[in-house]
Amino acid sequence: MFHPGHHELHGVTVVVETAGPLTYVGRFDTEDAAGVHLLDVGVHDAAAGGTREDFVRRSARFGVRSDRKHLVVPRAEVARITPLGAMES
Repeated sequence: MFHPGHHELHGVTVVVETAGPLTYVGRFDTEDAAGVHLLDVGVHDAAAGGTREDFVRRSARFGVRSDRKHLVVPRAEVARITPLGAMES
């Protein structure tokens, strides 16, 4: 465990996929009743163009282009949380 007493993903850069057009890449902080708390977050909206896969690939290769310092993704919107390194090909 990275930090004793914290969620196993605490401090890990993750990809948070939603059932909708939004995908987030950021450092996992905590998860509570409000949702998944991310820090230094890049946001991709597929409705605005580009693919989720390209966004994740660019983030893994060049780093996260942070759009937001802190973001809470409501738990009901989260389809999957994956460490960014696990998604690299």
